Order: sequence, then structure tokens, then C-alpha cells
Amino acid sequence: MRQVVSLTPAGRDLGRKIVKRLPNCRQWHRPSPFKARVQQAFRDGDALVMICATGIVVRTLAPVLGSKKTDPPVVVLDQVGAYVISLLSGHEGGANALAMEVAGAIGARPVLTTASACPEPVYTAGMGCERNCSDQELETLLKQCLRLAEMPKDSLHSVNSIDIKRDEPGLRNLCGRLNIPFQVFSAADLSPMEPLLSVRSDYVKETVGIYGVAESAALLAAARATGAQPELMVPKRKSGRATCAIARACAGIATKNPEDD
Repeated sequence: MRQVVSLTPAGRDLGRKIVKRLPNCRQWHRPSPFKARVQQAFRDGDALVMICATGIVVRTLAPVLGSKKTDPPVVVLDQVGAYVISLLSGHEGGANALAMEVAGAIGARPVLTTASACPEPVYTAGMGCERNCSDQELETLLKQCLRLAEMPKDSLHSVNSIDIKRDEPGLRNLCGRLNIPFQVFSAADLSPMEPLLSVRSDYVKETVGIYGVAESAALLAAARATGAQPELMVPKRKSGRATCAIARACAGIATKNPEDD
């Protein structure tokens, strides 16, 4: 049996899609007690498809890990469904194959871990603004957020917003002058970030369809750039006509594992 485990509303929806498209799957949404049920499924030899942060999976399963030759496969997905990470028992247990199967079913990218990972943080900014907000005001706000994050602008992966800001002159001028990529996402793409937001604006929801542009865009960009669970470094900050937030996530750098020889 394959247990598809989710913790958030977005993860629940993604889990339903997986269960519908793949055989021999059963969905658990917020199983209780979480740790005991997941550990028991692992002991029973069930494959685990975990839609949550990798750290949660590692802390949950650490006490019951045995050997890569006998442990069942475990794969981890971000709630956006961008990546499927083969976490445990990649070769012998079949996690690599499972990751590719799940990825194929939902249009995600499989990440096959035949190596240990070193954390490589990716930093992203999300920005929203009123129409024709000046690039000077946007730059001042961005630099304030970067100072709060204690990071230089050169370490910023991208500036991100909602797709209705695709042609916003201030944002485009800002990114062009600072030589930082500018990306936009649809409200549908951004909405799964809602559980991670620090604040929710009903006004923004009524206007553009999501509860916050800056935080959602920063979080989604970090998730898509790394395939890892994103987190806010600097929650939304405001100027007179703009908002900005900084997020990060850690990507894995593959290094050879001697046990795989």
C-alpha cells in the first residue's frame, strides 16, 4: 500500500490528485496521532508519499529507520507539486522509481537522491504595488527588506509578483536596473502558499484573488527554484504604495555517496 500523507489544504488537494491517478494509494490528511500512524505505516512496509516539509519527515521517521536494503520507499513533495524528492531507500527500496511515477502523474520534476545533500539557500523577493508606483519607491522598500534580512541584493534570485503586474513599469524598471530576474505567477499558482502567509488581506483577496501578493510570490518562487519547503525571512512590509517580502528555501547539491558504488 502507498500512503499519501498531507497536512495542509493545498497538500490535501494534491494528494487527491495523486490517489486518483495512481494505483494502490490511500490518502491520510492530517492523520492523528501523526507520528505514531506514520511510523506504524513505515514499520508495516508501506510506501510513503509525504506532502510536507522534508524536516518533518526526517524527524518523524528517524526513530524507526533500519537499513536502505529493508526500509520501504519514502518520497516528499512540496505542496505546490513542483518537485518529488526521493528521500529514503532510493535504489533498493524503490523510492527513485516511485518519485518518477508520482512526478509523471502530476507533471512534477523528480529529484533522485543517490547522494547526500548540502544546503544551498535561495533567496527570493515578492513585491506588489499600486499602478504606476515609482521604481524609486520600490527600490527603497526592497533595500529596506534586504537590510532586515542581512543580505546583499546580489544574493537575490529574483523579484516576483502576480501576473497582472507583468507590465508594471516600476517593477520592470527596477529589475532591469538592478539586473535581477522578474517573474510573475497567476493567482491560481500563488494560492497554495496561503497557509504560509504571515498576514491575510481580505481586500487583496477581493481584488486579485489571493490573500497577499508579496509573501505568496516570494514563497512560490523559492519553492519552485529549489523544490524545497519555503519560509519567510522578512514578512510583508509596506511603503506608501508598495509591499515587499523576502523568502528562502534550500536546494540540495549532489555529492557522491560511497555506499552507492
